[in-house]
Amino acid sequence: MSNYPINDAEELAALFKALSNPHRLKIFIGLARCCRPGQACAPSMRACVGELGDGLGLAPSTISHHLKELRHAGLIHMKRAGQHVECWADPEALARLSEFFHFAGGDASELAAFAEAHDKTMGEQR
Repeated sequence: MSNYPINDAEELAALFKALSNPHRLKIFIGLARCCRPGQACAPSMRACVGELGDGLGLAPSTISHHLKELRHAGLIHMKRAGQHVECWADPEALARLSEFFHFAGGDASELAAFAEAHDKTMGEQR
C-alpha cells in the first residue's frame, strides 16, 4: 500500500482548482516546461508577464487575473525586474503534482486504499 499522505487532499484540491481553467493551465504548462520538480528555476528560464499571453488571445487584464490565481494557489512565483514582471513555476508545487500523479499511476488497490482512507477522514470531519 502507498504511503501517500491523505491530509494533502485539501492542498491538492486547491492546486487542481486553480488549474481547472484552460487558460491558467496553458500558462502554467508554459512556465512548468522551464523548471524541474523540486529544483530552482534558473532566472534565464523565467517568462515575462507580457510573453505569457502570446497566442492565448486574452486581454492583459485577464492574463493578470489568471496569474494572480496561479500565484495565490502557490503554483507560480512573480518578481518585478525593472519594468517587467518575471514569472516562473514553483518547483515545490511541481514536485507535489509529480508525486501525486506518480502515486495515481499506481495499481488499483493503492487507489482504493486512498479513496477508503479519504472517505473515512471525511466522515470523521462531519
